[in-house]
Amino acid sequence: MADATSGESHGGSLGTRLNWLRAAVLGANDGIVSTAGLIVGVAGATGDRSSLLLAGLAGLLAGSMSMAAGEYVSVSTQRDSERAALTVERQELLEAPEAELRELAGLLAQRGLSEEVAMAAAEQLTQRDALRAHARLELGMDPDQLTNPWHAAGASFLAFTVGALLPLLAMVLPPADARLAVTVGSVLAALVLTGWGSARLGAAPPGRAVVRNVTGGALAMAVTYATGALLNAAGV
Repeated sequence: MADATSGESHGGSLGTRLNWLRAAVLGANDGIVSTAGLIVGVAGATGDRSSLLLAGLAGLLAGSMSMAAGEYVSVSTQRDSERAALTVERQELLEAPEAELRELAGLLAQRGLSEEVAMAAAEQLTQRDALRAHARLELGMDPDQLTNPWHAAGASFLAFTVGALLPLLAMVLPPADARLAVTVGSVLAALVLTGWGSARLGAAPPGRAVVRNVTGGALAMAVTYATGALLNAAGV
């Protein structure tokens, strides 16, 4: 049973790493699309490099801070729920150890063990660390690896910032007559990569994800550019 629970732990760790990686890819994607939409819209109204840089930096900072704050709140809530579930489980082990033992044996039996082997394994796991056994088999978590909101916030901040830097630099570095084309081309290429990456990490067909990603980004840039151009034409 030690091998079984170890394998489950390794599988959970792999799933956690994949979730973090998927979140990083999606965070970078958000940074690309939102910042590209913002500065392309400004570019539709003005070609001034300083204005474009200011708008891009403002969007980058606002977006990254918003992503970090939102992720911190979300993961903090998740961690509070995990802690509450562990507290309840700990109390149940104190108040009804026999019932918890039978429950653990039932969980093991659902995984294909015979009733006799499941009960013997449950007794061994309970003697070793009852709370850990119930946490992993019943709650699907590792008591020593609860989600960390600060890690999540930092990862979201970094992912969004990295994504946002691409359209920002593509807009302010090239010559004025090429910056829009360079930005649009760079953004669409990056969206192909993030769409493909998110699909691969989610074990989904990459073609549809790439098309959706690129279409959404292109539409965002087209709408904001048209809006900026109309405002400029109206003298706003």
